[in-house]
Amino acid sequence: MSTHEYANADTSGTFVVSEPGGPFRRVVFVLLVVFAWCVGWYWSTAAEIASLWWMSETFAHGLVVLPVFGWLVWRLRERIALLPPLPEIRFIGVVLLGGLLWIAGDAAAVSAATHAGLGIMLLGSIASLLGTQLTVALAFPLVFLLFGVPIGDFLLPEMMDLTARFTVSALRLSGVPVYQEGLQFIVPNGRWSVVEACSGIRYLIASIFVGSLYAYLSYRSARKRLLFMCAALVVPILANWVRAYLIVMLGYLSGNKLATGVDHLIYGWVFFGVVILLLFASGRRWMDEPADLSAPIKPANPQQKARWSVALPLALVLAAFPLAAHRISPPSAQFEVAYTPPVAASNWMIVAGATPEYRPSYVGYRGMAESVYASRTLAQPPVFLFSALYAEQGQGAEMVTFGNGLRPEGGTGAKTIPSEALETALGTVDYVLINTAGRFSVIRWYVVNGRVMTREWEVKARLALMRLLGQSDTSMVFVLSTPDTDESGVDRLRAFIADHAESIRAATMRAQGEGRR
Repeated sequence: MSTHEYANADTSGTFVVSEPGGPFRRVVFVLLVVFAWCVGWYWSTAAEIASLWWMSETFAHGLVVLPVFGWLVWRLRERIALLPPLPEIRFIGVVLLGGLLWIAGDAAAVSAATHAGLGIMLLGSIASLLGTQLTVALAFPLVFLLFGVPIGDFLLPEMMDLTARFTVSALRLSGVPVYQEGLQFIVPNGRWSVVEACSGIRYLIASIFVGSLYAYLSYRSARKRLLFMCAALVVPILANWVRAYLIVMLGYLSGNKLATGVDHLIYGWVFFGVVILLLFASGRRWMDEPADLSAPIKPANPQQKARWSVALPLALVLAAFPLAAHRISPPSAQFEVAYTPPVAASNWMIVAGATPEYRPSYVGYRGMAESVYASRTLAQPPVFLFSALYAEQGQGAEMVTFGNGLRPEGGTGAKTIPSEALETALGTVDYVLINTAGRFSVIRWYVVNGRVMTREWEVKARLALMRLLGQSDTSMVFVLSTPDTDESGVDRLRAFIADHAESIRAATMRAQGEGRR
């Protein structure tokens, strides 16, 4: 038998625990059961998250989230030694919120939504079975679990753009002449570009991940923790801008002998490591005395009994969403749709057997058509039209998903200049310049339920709504491209659309009719 002194525990001043460590063992049991139940019902989502941890450098920190979470809970074992799990029905509302996000993401094939939904359901389930007092005591370890949700890629375009702007501005202030074109810029002795690895998103996520843990362990004041987290948010962004500038300057001053190969990445990570060490060293100056973790928290109501009946509705709610998703989007057998490309206008002709110089990366389609068109009257580069039809979309057969896009097929070294809206005879489309094995003007648009669309989030939202309403999700993507050696590519593409608008609409209607089986 063990005793713990409390000022007002009972009339004798002593609170007696008859089962040493019993409540903590029940906490561990609850955590294991919830994890097993959630992973079991949402296996595909959990496996997708784990694969991103393993395969993506951006989200590799996810591999240590669960071990760190286990250590944080173990570290607090004496603090929560007297707190038994007291399930509460009200936290099921959080589970419902996460489930709705998950099923919406599943319907729209938005991985970020399904990942976040599973994370929210996991936290809500743990809180439901542990109760308010234990959830508050374990607040940081539980919130820390959300670092396992692989999210943040949506920041890439903006961070790449800001990095390019800062680098160019700093180079000009240093007296280096620079010509900028989107994310690419040219200095007198070389060409540079800001790619995904230069965006700083990895530095930012790593800094917030480690910084939150450092702030929690080093400070007891909420104000200090907040200030340090703000620093952990701002410092890596500024550091990445400076890093990009210094690498270009190093290459420029050394005649491109330094910082242009593997050492480019090495310098970047070494620089980031030094910056983070300086950040932590600065934070040590304001460290608080360590919290006393040996004094157990007194139960708010020692006589309250656990209502484990809450576990049944919780289990049913968690199981309901995958079953509902199965009814909304049942697995469909593989099938293919054959359709013909748009008929060439009178002043154009289809070049039989011609191989396009540029082809976008799209997979999972039900049907695909591509053709090379040449002008009958003008001596100009040809125009290539790629179109793909998607229907009964799901895992592996989604139009807007990771990996599908304008990056050339098999072309990892391609550079894309940010897109801009372009008005054509078909409506507003996206126009970009792509540098790969050449320079190409490229136009892309989607057709969903007869509407021409360009914004991927809007395409996702409309497809999700159509599927939830039981409507066909048959849709198409069109990519039109031409070599831009003479910088007249955009005018050639616009003229092609003007000549073929009706033919393209007719081909679209035929293809979508075939896709609605």
